[in-house]
Amino acid sequence: MVVMPTGHVPAALQPGALLQLLKPITWFPPMWAFACGVVASGAHRGAWPRDLLGLILAGPLVCGASQVVNDWFDRDVDAINEPDRPIPSGRVPGRWGLWFAIGWTALAAVAALPLGRWGFGAVVLALALAWAYSAPPLRLKRNGWWGNASVGLSYEGLAWITGASLLVATPRPAPTSLALALLYSIGAHGIMTLNDFKAIDGDRRMGIGSLPVRLGVDRAALVASVAMGGVQIAVIALLIAWGHPRAAAAVGVLLLVQVTMMRRFLRDPRAHALWYSAAGVPFYVAGMMVSAVAVRSAG
Repeated sequence: MVVMPTGHVPAALQPGALLQLLKPITWFPPMWAFACGVVASGAHRGAWPRDLLGLILAGPLVCGASQVVNDWFDRDVDAINEPDRPIPSGRVPGRWGLWFAIGWTALAAVAALPLGRWGFGAVVLALALAWAYSAPPLRLKRNGWWGNASVGLSYEGLAWITGASLLVATPRPAPTSLALALLYSIGAHGIMTLNDFKAIDGDRRMGIGSLPVRLGVDRAALVASVAMGGVQIAVIALLIAWGHPRAAAAVGVLLLVQVTMMRRFLRDPRAHALWYSAAGVPFYVAGMMVSAVAVRSAG
């Protein structure tokens, strides 16, 4: 049952509130990862209708569905911490939030059918992870290790694989592309941890075991930094092994920029987590595209 603020009278459904539930600002990371997968596959030439479908799937449909699911199952918590959000405020009344989550999930699955076995499978797994992250009985978000891993895999790896699956000339994405998708998914675990620093007090109160709550601020910051930096070191090593030294050097430069920012973040993680997320993560995702361009003809 949703806890309404004192004196609040539930309103009729406001369609604009449904759009707010989809959180368009969160769509960029999976859409970028999808674009990296497309570039890595070489499938972007002459395949723009499928590219467009994939971008819509990665952002508005799959990521959007995950946001609606999360808001529905966090509605009681939001009624305490953020009562103006669409569901606790009553702008999405009754069980509309649940039906919207189910319907949007189904729409995303159906829309993925033209992408073939790999693309459809990646989308279905991403949707399953979205529900597992937020919904009981699993509710992976209660454990920062599992929850952040599921989001990182969904937002980066599976979105990348969806894009890479557009290369219809082969039965599956190239091993080089799959390796990069997996590595950048692991690194995204650190990015998700950065976002947890802003909610430490609320997570402690509500029993959410984010890494800053489980490990403490300093250790969680170190884990996030090692996850992001270690993955990029592995990517550099692979690019060299695959015969792409210039791309490896470019990713190395991007990593060095991040390392200078990590030092400030590690000195006071709670004060600088959001700053590092905004200033450092763009260099991380830039490296994703550099890597994708390097392997696009590696097959």
